[in-house]
Amino acid sequence: MYEIFGIIFLTVVLPLLIIGHYVTRWRSTKALTHADERMLEEVWENAQKMESRINAMETILDDEVPDWRKKV
Repeated sequence: MYEIFGIIFLTVVLPLLIIGHYVTRWRSTKALTHADERMLEEVWENAQKMESRINAMETILDDEVPDWRKKV
């Protein structure tokens, strides 16, 4: 009788417990920490600054060297 309960536990209950454990662990690690959010915000701000600088540089090049895009 105990063998049947053992087999059922090993084949049904234990795999469900293991899956449940790793699902909850996955959910807790997929959330960003406060430091990660701050770093992402800084990266976003730097990307915005770089984009505006590139646009300004392209405007200057368009005025001073009209065919620069064809040369690149």
